[in-house]
Amino acid sequence: MPPLISEYIDLESQVQPNGFDATLQSIAKFDSLGILGMSNQERILPNVEEISFDAEGYIHLNPGCYLIRLNETVSLPNSIMALARPRSSLLRSGVSIHNAVWDAGYSGQSQALMVVYNKHGFKLSKNSRILQLVFMELASATTTPYEGNYQGESAKKNTG
Repeated sequence: MPPLISEYIDLESQVQPNGFDATLQSIAKFDSLGILGMSNQERILPNVEEISFDAEGYIHLNPGCYLIRLNETVSLPNSIMALARPRSSLLRSGVSIHNAVWDAGYSGQSQALMVVYNKHGFKLSKNSRILQLVFMELASATTTPYEGNYQGESAKKNTG
């Protein structure tokens, strides 16, 4: 069984009393329309374009929606699920992160949606702690673990 979390930056600063702070690997902007039909065969994800960090390792984001990728790989056993919440410093800066449920059995280097609501924008650095994962033990292990399209997702897999 793989570790619950791997590829972390600094375990001591990332482990929190009630979860784990995941860190930012990359940010991309949306370049096209997404489509979600009644079946997975009707799903078309929008094209995205990665945004480069500046020489100091920062990105300035204007108000809008961005697709972010985490550094960490999470490998959930069949008896644990997770939720992700934005760190309070983001909320206090007019920024939020939205994420779906991380189903028991999921393994991968996940993505999330970052929304900059602050009309002045937001500046953040590569590897900054941006969201907190909260893990929940299920009453019993699921007999149907996650086997969807995003199983095993990673930056390496998506870039060749």
